[in-house]
Amino acid sequence: MKKIATLFSLLVLLLSGSTAQAQKIKFDKYFSNETLRIDYLRVGNRQADTIKVLLDARCGQWSGSLTQLIDPFNNGYFRIVVKDAKTGRRLYSRGYNSLFAEYRDTPAGADSVAAFEEVVRVPWPKQPVLICWEELGQDHHYHTQHTWFYDPQVRHDQMLRRSSITLWQEPLRLHYSGNIHKKIDVVIVPEGYGPADTAKMLSDMEQFCKYLLGQEPFKRHSNDFNVWGICATGQATGITNPAEGIHVNSLVGASYGTFGADRYLMTQHLFKLHDAIGWTPCDHIIIMANSDTYGGGGIYNFYAMSSLNSMAFMILPHELGHSIGGLADEYVDPDLSYGDTHNKSFEPMEPNITSLVDFEKKWLSMLPQGTPVPTPEDPNIPRKENGPLGVYEGAGYQAKGLYRPTMHCMMRDYAPFCPVCEKRMEAVFRLYTK
Repeated sequence: MKKIATLFSLLVLLLSGSTAQAQKIKFDKYFSNETLRIDYLRVGNRQADTIKVLLDARCGQWSGSLTQLIDPFNNGYFRIVVKDAKTGRRLYSRGYNSLFAEYRDTPAGADSVAAFEEVVRVPWPKQPVLICWEELGQDHHYHTQHTWFYDPQVRHDQMLRRSSITLWQEPLRLHYSGNIHKKIDVVIVPEGYGPADTAKMLSDMEQFCKYLLGQEPFKRHSNDFNVWGICATGQATGITNPAEGIHVNSLVGASYGTFGADRYLMTQHLFKLHDAIGWTPCDHIIIMANSDTYGGGGIYNFYAMSSLNSMAFMILPHELGHSIGGLADEYVDPDLSYGDTHNKSFEPMEPNITSLVDFEKKWLSMLPQGTPVPTPEDPNIPRKENGPLGVYEGAGYQAKGLYRPTMHCMMRDYAPFCPVCEKRMEAVFRLYTK
């Protein structure tokens, strides 16, 4: 019996060792230090959607980590995966969300087919690979939706489409901390600036960089960031706002009123957006909108956007909570057309809200001993303070059945990020700095 137990222990060690080894992808063996950009259309509705690849192109130096290649977070309705074509081994993966994911939760998205531009950037493979688009199913597991065989030796001559975007200066180093492979490279793209607005645009980009690094946890991690500014303008000044009859030929075609929400300021022109970024090192994108009308938006590993409203210093970190951290909104808003996004029979993918179905996977271990679940609200907690860590009902746009960690948070009402949100942000930062 002792021999059997010993052999079993050795087998466990060998298997666990091989599993750990399998997670270590040697970048230089499989990838070149360059970026492969893939433009595609996601076409469909709530019932089904398909992928149509339109363009692949070499797109400058790879700016991501050379060691953290496999995404450790099960966050995002979609995931891009690069596999070795011969062995099927996963070499790179990243989860993300998109405007399409929100569209299919609108009334129109129930049965009306629409096409949405999407772009992914992955390390440039040295050998043939399978590029796989995965989608989160109703069972809350990822399933392969589309597989594309890519041979870099055959497709190396593809070029970016010609666009009307002209950079009149190299990207600005608004804040530079060092090696792009060990920093979080954020690109600020100006939107709504005309040819006569260049001085204002440069000043605004400096201010947006301060907004980015002015709130915790960004502030204490400022040395982990590089911030780049794109020097380009559109043909006219201002931002499209259909509710006010304003239509502007701007740089990346942003507009208020996305999915019927007046303050939801986004662009569906992803190809133009990435044309503007070009070869600039890019892990995350901020679109800076030249408008004083309140508005913005943020989607996980997609982009964040904010207007120049007087609240921009708070709007921007909130939207970065979405786009960088994959955090959920914690406020209640039943009028949002895309608000019914959470199946309460499962735990939401976002780390900062819970349906209590499997709360152990969320912030249960962080709760002080004796905390009641759910936790009664204390109306005496000032709005600028988080208040005690607990489990407070009302989150993810819904008043009932979803819960948040604190009374107030950046993801609810522009209070500081709560401990649960900060924990996830810190974990994401490490994905780019190791």
